[in-house]
Amino acid sequence: MSTSTSTSTDESLWIRRFQPRPDSTVRLVCLPHAGGSASFYLPLARTMPDFVDVLCVQYPGRQDRRTEPLIDNVPELADQVFTALLPWADRPLAFFGHSMGASVAFEVARRFEREKGIVAAALFASGRRAPSAPRHETVHLRDDRGLIDEVKSLSGTDTQLLGDEEVLRMVLPAIRADYRAAETYAPEPGEPLHCPLLAMVGSDDPKVTAAEAAAWAAHTEGPFALRVFSQGHFYLVRDQAEVIQTMSDRLRASLAT
Repeated sequence: MSTSTSTSTDESLWIRRFQPRPDSTVRLVCLPHAGGSASFYLPLARTMPDFVDVLCVQYPGRQDRRTEPLIDNVPELADQVFTALLPWADRPLAFFGHSMGASVAFEVARRFEREKGIVAAALFASGRRAPSAPRHETVHLRDDRGLIDEVKSLSGTDTQLLGDEEVLRMVLPAIRADYRAAETYAPEPGEPLHCPLLAMVGSDDPKVTAAEAAAWAAHTEGPFALRVFSQGHFYLVRDQAEVIQTMSDRLRASLAT
């Protein structure tokens, strides 16, 4: 049963711009993982080169949006993010999504191509299986303890915060809704994208293998590449400098063509 109701698509609610770069040549839209928030990408926003304006998406139900209804399915999230991003499409858009965020990023990129004829400068799909390589997962059906154990095993949320009962009451509903969205996502049939697509994965990620990440190649007619980093699901935290360099190089190449 969906937990969502009517949710505002006011871009000021959805988009966080921690390090404005008004003279940038491309906007990089960053979409968080299950249970994540826009602030997860604050270090990336501060470190990306000046030609990249980083827009971080804030899903409803967390931090300053914690009183808003949750959205527990990828298509609705993508619809809302797409609408919120329309005012920002005055220059090329690229998308970076980690884990569940990669699925949302893919769907938002599809909407820009289908509805506006705008092909993304690049899609970076991180820590997520391709839509054509699903797994049957039911973490969202576990009890609270099981859900907490899953999040701790991936090191995606501060374990000290997860030990705080007051914080738990605030974040668990959002985590569960996000896991439901990720685990029930089934993409509608459609044409592949036409943008460059880089799949990135940690070598020890229990949520996605290199082969499952390589299957993203079938979802674009543009150039495709796979990059395997060391570490696990949140490789991008420890390897942030290398990740930023990789994405910057890809964006420069895309903008030069």
